[in-house]
This record gives sequence, structure tokens and C-alpha cells, in this order.
Amino acid sequence: MDSAGKEREAVQLMAEAEKRVKGSHSFLRGLFGGNTRVEEACEMYTRAANMFKIAKNWSAAGNAFCQAAKLHMQLQSKHDSATSFVDAGNAYKKADPQEAINCLNAAIDIYTDMGRFTIAAKHHITIAEIYEAELVDIEKAIAHYEQAADYYKGEESNRQVANKCLLKVAAYAAQLEQYQKAIEIYEQVGTNTMDNPLLKYSAKEYFFKAALCHFIVDELNAKLALEKYEEMFPAFTDSRECKLLKKLLEAHEEQNCEAYTEAVKEFDSISRLDQWLTTMLLRIKKSIQGEGDGDLK
Repeated sequence: MDSAGKEREAVQLMAEAEKRVKGSHSFLRGLFGGNTRVEEACEMYTRAANMFKIAKNWSAAGNAFCQAAKLHMQLQSKHDSATSFVDAGNAYKKADPQEAINCLNAAIDIYTDMGRFTIAAKHHITIAEIYEAELVDIEKAIAHYEQAADYYKGEESNRQVANKCLLKVAAYAAQLEQYQKAIEIYEQVGTNTMDNPLLKYSAKEYFFKAALCHFIVDELNAKLALEKYEEMFPAFTDSRECKLLKKLLEAHEEQNCEAYTEAVKEFDSISRLDQWLTTMLLRIKKSIQGEGDGDLK
């Protein structure tokens, strides 16, 4: 059957499901087998949703899954309801990001009510990603990453995922000039990872980023932070990041724009600067008197 045929069949199933639901509301049906009709309607909505998916009619698929989710809730089947809301969210993601978020939030409410915080956290990440990529609402993305991290932190096995969420929050916080928040997270994650043989290599990156955030706010704070990080994590001293920070601090103290740019260029020739680092290093450079073209290279 082609897409159009699947869609026609799906529309018929939706109409049939609706009839079943209405029939279940009648007094006699309510006494004799009302729930059976609701269960049948649930199944029909789900089948219709899958047919709409084949036809790539994502909004209709989302709507059908939503109808099934509401009926599952009516039947006191929380797990099935949450699953259907997630299916609805995944379908809507391709057509209506805001509706996808509404459905995923409905699923999260059910999962948290059931004490399933790890699953709820996973869906908070999905919502955060929609806010990042589709709706470009960074404040809301931050809130959902924070909530996910909070839920994951409660379970030791998910500490790494919690850290990933927190690092997203830190990166965005710094971009939004919420430097203190970013510093606290980078220091926290750096401290958590520096004693882990598998993760300690990343700790230098987090302390480096924390120091850059300090530097934008206040040069003296950056110096003190650098000393603290070297003391806490001696391996940081030999890192290229630490050496770069020392050169930048010196250039900044001397208000030497050329030396600052040269140090950044040298670092970039070996480890390419990403967009976040470039932004932060430019913000520091702008505080050097006589800063020229606002470029780093």
C-alpha cells in the first residue's frame, strides 16, 4: 500500500477509534465493557499513528499517539501512557517542536510520579536539544539540562551523563555572561574527574575554561584560580592550557596585544580553538588597551 493509501486507512482508524470512545461513555456501555472499547480505541489510535508515520504525516502521527496516551491514562495504565506521549513527542519533533516538548513534558510528569527519574532525565535532555536546535531558546535549554543533571546525579552509574549535562549548562552560562555559574560547574566537574584514571585527561580542559571565565571578570581572580588549580591537580602545570594561561596573563598585565595574539596563534596551531574558546579569548583580548581589530589571529 502506498503512502496515500496508508494515510486513508489511518484516517478511517481514527474515526473508528473515536466512535469506540464515544460508545464507551454511554451508561449501559459503561456498565458492560466500557473499558474494553477504550482499550480497542487505544490500539486503533496506535495503529493509525504508525500508518501516519509510514506516510510521513508527522503531525497526524503525533496527534494519534497523543490520543492513545490520554486513553491509557484513563485506563490507569501509566507506563503505556508515558510511552505513547514519548512516541507522540518523537513524531512531533519532525513537524512541530513546541508540541513535541508538550508531549515529552507530559511523559516526564508521569515518569517522575512513578519515581522513574533516570528515564525522566533522558527526556529532559531531548527537550533541551529541541530548545537548542529548533527553538533557539538557550535559557530553557539550560533549565532542562540542569534538571536532567539533577536527576542523573542521584544515581552513581549516571554521573558521567550528569557531567555532560552540566558542561552544556556551563558553556551556555559563560556565553550568556553568567561567569560565576560557569566557573562553579567547571570547577565541580574538574574536581570530580581529576581522580578518575579514565577521565582525568579532561580535567585540565575544565580548569582551563574555569580560569578563562575568571579572567574575563578579573585578572587577579584568574591568577589566584590558576594557582589553586595547579595545587589541586599538579598535572595541570605541564599542560599546554596552563602554559597558555600564564602567557595570556603576562600579556594582559603588560597590556601587550601582540604578545596576547601570538600566544593564542601558537596554541591554535597545535590544538584548534573551537567557537566557545575563540569567543572567550576575544572577550579577554578586548579588555587590553589599544586592542585593535577584535581578531585573535
